[in-house]
Amino acid sequence: MTWELTEDVEAFATTAGEFLRSRPVQHTVLLTLVGTLRRRGLHAYGAGDPIFGRWRSPDGRTGGVLLQTPPHPMMFSSLPAEAVPAAVEALGDRPLSGANLLAGDVDVFVAGRRRRTGADAKVRMRTRLFRLDTLTPPAEPAGQARTATADDRELLLRWHAEFHDEIGEGHSDSFGPLVDERLGYGGITLWEVDGEPVAMAIRSRVESGMVRVQTVYTPRAHRARGYGGAATTVVTRQALDLGAAHVVLVTDLANPTSNALYQRLGYRPIEDRVVVEFSS
Repeated sequence: MTWELTEDVEAFATTAGEFLRSRPVQHTVLLTLVGTLRRRGLHAYGAGDPIFGRWRSPDGRTGGVLLQTPPHPMMFSSLPAEAVPAAVEALGDRPLSGANLLAGDVDVFVAGRRRRTGADAKVRMRTRLFRLDTLTPPAEPAGQARTATADDRELLLRWHAEFHDEIGEGHSDSFGPLVDERLGYGGITLWEVDGEPVAMAIRSRVESGMVRVQTVYTPRAHRARGYGGAATTVVTRQALDLGAAHVVLVTDLANPTSNALYQRLGYRPIEDRVVVEFSS
């Protein structure tokens, strides 16, 4: 058993695609990343060249994967126990800004990385993956939903930047291509009151029967009025109407408000992850 690394997204999709599609809920982010890189090119998430890897068993099957789109952290699927320390050696001294692993794997990887490179790590975020059970809509607040259009582009660019600032995720304000793609497939829903947008919710495309609610944002001036929950309900219904067998979302465990909201809507926890940052 060994790690096989490549910079070829098509080769990775061929060898690891069946593994990713076998668990579309747990592999939601990885499926979205691979799909976007195939549609928009290898530098859709940054100027650095992505790296892909699969843990290959003796019979040629894939038992786990890794994927990094620099400068973002490297993401790992669930892994066999022996694959975690082996990943440290396979990656060698490759620069890593951080890593995103299941909560049970992170300590082993961080300890191995420290021994290999001397890099210290600090926890940047603890996340939880939720899957929709039965949608339970909240009481609807004032206003109504509509699908965002190109006329909303400047607002959406600003809200994307504000959202990433709030969660502490670095960016270069280069959200134009991302916003344009989401507008192109009707993936952004705005909740508006008296013609003023007050919240947004975004859903992914359907990938292997799965849709992820990717971003829910309400500017501070409009919070605590139910707008975010209402927008989330709309995009969840859209996902179901599109035929998604699984609707999922990922939350920051440091935000009790959003975690409680999504559970009230009918989302149930699946797994926890930890995102760490490495010192240079």
